[in-house]
Amino acid sequence: MAASATVHAGAAAAVVVQPPLWPWALGAVALNHAVLTGAGLWPRSRLLGPNWTRLPPASAARGEVAVTIDDGPEPAVTPAVLDLLAQHGAHATFFCVGERVRQHAALARDIVRRGHTIENHSQRHRHDFSLLGPAGMRAEIAGAQQCILEVSGSLPRFFRAPAGLRNPFLDPVLTELDLKLASWTRRGFDTVNGDAAGVFGRLARNLAGGDILLLHDGHAARGAAGRPVILDVLPRLLGALRERQLTPVTLRTALA
Repeated sequence: MAASATVHAGAAAAVVVQPPLWPWALGAVALNHAVLTGAGLWPRSRLLGPNWTRLPPASAARGEVAVTIDDGPEPAVTPAVLDLLAQHGAHATFFCVGERVRQHAALARDIVRRGHTIENHSQRHRHDFSLLGPAGMRAEIAGAQQCILEVSGSLPRFFRAPAGLRNPFLDPVLTELDLKLASWTRRGFDTVNGDAAGVFGRLARNLAGGDILLLHDGHAARGAAGRPVILDVLPRLLGALRERQLTPVTLRTALA
């Protein structure tokens, strides 16, 4: 933000002092905006502030992996996901939408009761989230914080932006609310790909300690039989973790 302000101020001063320099000044400002836009459109970027794309080194050294599940809770999918996790003795991090937590409060509480954690995925999962200003972002994030706390009794410690898209206003809001931004190491694109083998292949490629893996219980793509793809991918993924002696943990456990 400071660098951007310097670019804008320098461009303005250059035009005042040397008007013929306006094309260069305009180009510098345009390049600055292009860099900021590109950083916001790249979910794993750290140019706009700290961003968890892998677990801390100590957690990775212990062979820990984080399975994260977005966009729920979803009554048609989440209970089956919880059963699969229980069968494998695995714990996951659910990035939940605040209004869905309120709508499906009993299911949200069941997520926590079974030993998983609920983190913040905004209040409404707005598709224009990355275009919001500071006040709009704060309303979305703080609203979800309050919903999740009231329903689950636990205050989120991590935030994931809708679709991973953001802008330079996000990091100051997260700092104010004492939240850490978390994206992922790999995602399976399981909201658009109903092929379980393809989704699993993306997630399992170079699987190693420290990975943060992304799946979806909300907005889950369906396979040929109409079954949510996560329900076919998750058992294979948890089995692969066990074969490689990797332990699925929550982000909070990795942080601790």
